[in-house]
Amino acid sequence: MITITRDDVDIAAEIEAAKRDTTGAVVTFLGTVRDDGIEALEIEAYEDASLPEMQRIEQEAIVKFNLQSVNIIHRVGSLRIRDNILLIVVSGGHRQEAFAGCEYILERIKQSVPIWKKEVRKDGSIWVEEEHPQE
Repeated sequence: MITITRDDVDIAAEIEAAKRDTTGAVVTFLGTVRDDGIEALEIEAYEDASLPEMQRIEQEAIVKFNLQSVNIIHRVGSLRIRDNILLIVVSGGHRQEAFAGCEYILERIKQSVPIWKKEVRKDGSIWVEEEHPQE
């Protein structure tokens, strides 16, 4: 499941949905808004491009790491400190595949999915530069 939403996510339900009878590992990544001098994050996505790109990343990861399931949920809108931003849940037959697949998905999202963050501070706001250059 690939989703862009304004709503928070039921993490336990997503983990349960990732399990199969042959699952040996479920690995999650949960990105949250951290307090590094900001009051909020404004997150925007160009959904017509973001969703297909995340689906492409999902399929790449399934094939490359032999994953059983991939769920990617990215939030948009105004988020406060400690709010959830990004949930990635992957399952695989073995932990090595699941860990590697989860990390691959995270890095690929940062590289190629058109999602932007604006930090809201007391003295104004600023758009965040990409963390990783486009490869």
